[in-house]
Amino acid sequence: MRVLNVNSFLDFKTGGGTAERTFQMSRHLACAGVECTVLTIDTGLDDARISAMKPAVTVVLPLLIRRFFVPIVSWNKLRNLVSNVDIIHLMGHWSLLNALVYIAARIENKPYVVCPAGALPIFGRSRLIKKLYNLIVGNALIRNASGWIAVTAAEFPHFEAYGINAAKVTVIANGVSEADFLVGISEQEFRSKYKLSDAPIVLFMGRLNPIKGPDLLLQAFGAIQNDIGDYQLVFAGPDEGMQEMLVDLAKQYNITDRVHFLGFINGSDKASAYKAAKLLVVPSRQEAMSIVALEAGVCGTAAMLTDQCGFGEIKAINERLEVEATISGIADGLRYILNQPNMIDGLASTFQTLVLKKYTWNSIVMNYIEMYKTILLSKNAAK
Repeated sequence: MRVLNVNSFLDFKTGGGTAERTFQMSRHLACAGVECTVLTIDTGLDDARISAMKPAVTVVLPLLIRRFFVPIVSWNKLRNLVSNVDIIHLMGHWSLLNALVYIAARIENKPYVVCPAGALPIFGRSRLIKKLYNLIVGNALIRNASGWIAVTAAEFPHFEAYGINAAKVTVIANGVSEADFLVGISEQEFRSKYKLSDAPIVLFMGRLNPIKGPDLLLQAFGAIQNDIGDYQLVFAGPDEGMQEMLVDLAKQYNITDRVHFLGFINGSDKASAYKAAKLLVVPSRQEAMSIVALEAGVCGTAAMLTDQCGFGEIKAINERLEVEATISGIADGLRYILNQPNMIDGLASTFQTLVLKKYTWNSIVMNYIEMYKTILLSKNAAK
């Protein structure tokens, strides 16, 4: 089987969880014997990331207009790439690269599946451009697919808004690779490197972007600062325009000595951050399914998420681990959990067991293979 995976971004810093999903899915497909090629653009991508994705093959396109992620691509080469695979997997939605591959797939009569990973709603910036994109190509791209993948059932209404019956949508959850988090520097080295005190850590891992809710977390932390002992709040992730505002908020709450910004971290430092934290908080306003929560879980760290993160299963561990995506909701959850440190250790152990049992890529990738086989068998039968 030959599969072409398409995602504009493959580096975690730029593409976040969607990039990580494509990266992990592609290399695990290739390891499972699928002939997997990944088509992407060169934003933020380096040789180490490309090498780590082997045995999957990566085709990287340079950009003509970097601001709008317009790739330089030969139409003949693109059609040739599409014609030489059996099935195509489009990740995300608001992408010129996806649109070009979609057109080529229609011309070459190749089946394709779409996995928007929570991106279908028109949210955040560039609303007018997104509406125009859907009018020109986006709506047709979704409706003409041979298969539809949701990260969680919470995405069903998103597909239905595009005219896709939820019964046709396959749920394939995000996953995590345990091997990626086995190596890290010691906790003391990590704290020393980033100038953190010995106080217990509440961790935010992700982009400093409104959709991720770092402002909700900081305000919640500030509101209960006198109720939770000496915890410190650590933000690990690239700044997408919010850090200055967050620093100002910390000053307003008089907690600048308890709030730290590490910037983007990855590799062993990322693993060490999870392992050093007492609790990961995912305060997102909207998210398909939190990959960072799975990463924390595989590292043996407890997580608390908002009810907009697409991971309601965490309530089976303790219903207080899912909270409303509001300042008061997050504050109440933090106050309850952080004042029971012995309970946190038990939650962490149970969460780790859950993640290792259900959310490792070695098992999740088989769901993709079965879906692709079903689509190809149906296509061949229709000939």
